[in-house]
Amino acid sequence: MHRYKFILHRPVQFLPVIFGVSLITFILVRLIPGDPARVLLGARSTPAALANIRAQYGLDEPLWLQYFYFLKNLVNGEMGKSILYKIDVLPLIATRIEPTVTLILCSVILSILIALPLAAIASRNQGSLPDHTVRIFSTLGIGFPPFWLGLMLMILFSVKLGILPVSGYGETFGDKLAHLVLPCLTIALSLSSVLTRSLRASMITELQSDFATAARARGMPESIVFWRHVLPNSLAPAVNLLAVNIGWLIGGTVVVESVFAIPGMGQLLVRAIFSRDYMVVQGVAMIFACGTMLVNFIADILTVAIDPRVKL
Repeated sequence: MHRYKFILHRPVQFLPVIFGVSLITFILVRLIPGDPARVLLGARSTPAALANIRAQYGLDEPLWLQYFYFLKNLVNGEMGKSILYKIDVLPLIATRIEPTVTLILCSVILSILIALPLAAIASRNQGSLPDHTVRIFSTLGIGFPPFWLGLMLMILFSVKLGILPVSGYGETFGDKLAHLVLPCLTIALSLSSVLTRSLRASMITELQSDFATAARARGMPESIVFWRHVLPNSLAPAVNLLAVNIGWLIGGTVVVESVFAIPGMGQLLVRAIFSRDYMVVQGVAMIFACGTMLVNFIADILTVAIDPRVKL
C-alpha cells in the first residue's frame, strides 16, 4: 500500500494550483474590454445607475480588495452573485453541470470504444492494409477542428438525413441521448484518434517484448498473449494520455456546447464572457480547474493500480 501514499499529500499540492488559477482568472477576466455595469444597463444608462450597479457588486472597490472578497467567498464555499442572472453563482453553475458532465463521460466512453479495437487491429496487423487504414483515420481525426466537424455532422445527420436533432439538450432521458449523439461523436472522433495512435504504439512495443515472446514459446495462443499480457501493459500510457486530453476536453466543451446549443457550463462561460459577468467566469473557471485536477488524480491512481512498477 506504500505505492498509494501519494493520495494523502496530493490534495495539499492542489491548493497552490487553485490559488494560481483563481489569480490568473481574476486578472484575465478584468482585462476584457467593457464595463459590466454598462453592458447590463445598456446604452441609455445614467451615471447614477452605473454607480449604483458598481457599488452593488463591489466593482467600485480596488482590485486587490475585490480579489480578497473573491478568495473569502471561495473559503466560505461561495462564488459571489451573477450580474446577469441576479442569483448566486454556485447554484447557477449547479444547474449547468449535468449536461457538461454527461457530454464528457459519454464522449470518453465512445472514444475508448472506438480507439481500443482500432488500436488492436492496427498493432496486430502492423504494416498491412488495416494498419494503414487506422493510421489514416487517426491522422484525419486529429486534423479536423471540432467546430468544423460538428457542423459537418449536423449538416449530414440533421439537415440532410433528418435522423438526429440539430441542437439543444432535450427533456426526457431518451431525448437527451438523442441530442448528445452528434456532440459526443464530434468529440470522440478527435479524442479517439489521439488514443488510437498512443495505444497502437504501446501495443506494438509490448507485442515485441520479452514476456510476450516467452508466453508464445510456452505455446500460449496469440489471442491470449494479446488480451492477457499485451493489452494490460499497454494501458498505463494511454490512461495518462486520456487524463491529459480530458483536461483539454473540459475546456473544449465550450466550443462543442456553443455549436450544438447545449445548456452546459461551456455555453454559460461564453455568455458570461460576452456580458462581462466576472463572477460567473471566475466560478466556471474554478470548476473546470478542479475537474481537471480531479481527473488527473484519478488517472494517477489508475496508473499505479495497472502498473505496480510506477511510484508517484
